[in-house]
Amino acid sequence: MAPSTRTVILGSLSVLSLYALFHLPSGTPEHVPQEPIAQKPTPNGQFTRRIVAVGDLHGDLANMKKVLSMAGVINQAGNWSGNVDFLVQTGDMIDRGDDTLKMYTLVDKLREQALHAGGQVLSHLGNHEVMNAIGDWRYVYPSEVSTFGTVSERQRIISSGWVGKAWRSNYTITSRLPFHPSLGPPNTDYNPKAPPNPLSHAALSFVHGGLSPTFSNLTPYPSAINALGHSLLKRLQDRVQPPPHPPNPYPGLPDGTTHAEHELYGADGPLWYRGWAMEPDSFVCPAVENVLAKTGVRRLIMGHTPNFEVRHQVSRCDGKIIIIDTGISKAYGGVLSALSITYTLTPHAPSRFLAASNERAWTEHEVIKAIYPDKTEVFVDSVREIRGSW
Repeated sequence: MAPSTRTVILGSLSVLSLYALFHLPSGTPEHVPQEPIAQKPTPNGQFTRRIVAVGDLHGDLANMKKVLSMAGVINQAGNWSGNVDFLVQTGDMIDRGDDTLKMYTLVDKLREQALHAGGQVLSHLGNHEVMNAIGDWRYVYPSEVSTFGTVSERQRIISSGWVGKAWRSNYTITSRLPFHPSLGPPNTDYNPKAPPNPLSHAALSFVHGGLSPTFSNLTPYPSAINALGHSLLKRLQDRVQPPPHPPNPYPGLPDGTTHAEHELYGADGPLWYRGWAMEPDSFVCPAVENVLAKTGVRRLIMGHTPNFEVRHQVSRCDGKIIIIDTGISKAYGGVLSALSITYTLTPHAPSRFLAASNERAWTEHEVIKAIYPDKTEVFVDSVREIRGSW
């Protein structure tokens, strides 16, 4: 029986800036799984999952801490608060600022604290992380290099050193984050052949740039993309590190890079794609439906392309596309923001009419809102009545 639906969805959209003029490409490791989060329902059987997502941070530790505090991820001492289940960061922590080492140190600390508290940090590589692995240092400040000591020491730390190891172990290109444990832990591949149920697509996609509708290696999602990212990052980190550009020539991708790895790092790859932000509704709203169906998610959430006209997060196509990069770093003006996602599944009282089928009636409630220092903006407030045996 099809679920009855009552849905209210709010979106904001204005003409997007021509941010793509900043630069185009001239890929990133598979996550080492952590233990599944043991989230337990409340005594009445209600299940709640709280997620906070943060976009590009670009070398600004102070504003990073302000955003995490504002969103309730860290407490006054700068430690994991326990108020959220997942923190998702969509890449581009590096470049355009001096705090690279301090920021990766903070993320490592929060990752460990979250795990002990039953939470999890999902980290992603952005185009700027991979640019640095290539040796494309156009947006690296000399003052930031000095925090590493020397150019060669910076090369070592982001390749074979602790930052490079963190990228390989704990950073993916993309993530599929289910709303409910019945769909498996984060980054469980979507199985389009599984019997459908009301929660089949109850998940979110996170990526830095975007999942292009023409990208060749979209499925199985997310493992196909993350395997390519892992192989490309390994190839970059294992080669003899070339002299960085500038002032030296652009190094390019290593010899032996596969066609699929080249596509991963191309303009329509998940690190660089801007179509969901830049193309008109007449294109993106029909096109996104196919990507959502293939990836088994309800919404695509990404950073990379801030709207410099409205200086806010952007929701498109009834919240199916959400762009969360607002230029948090002072290099872009320091517009602080985070995305808050709260998912609740509440059981109804047992019904004798459903007992024979071992099913139960539930109310599913999904609230997604942008958080700013002085206000919040609701993108999605969706309520559905569904049936199942979760």
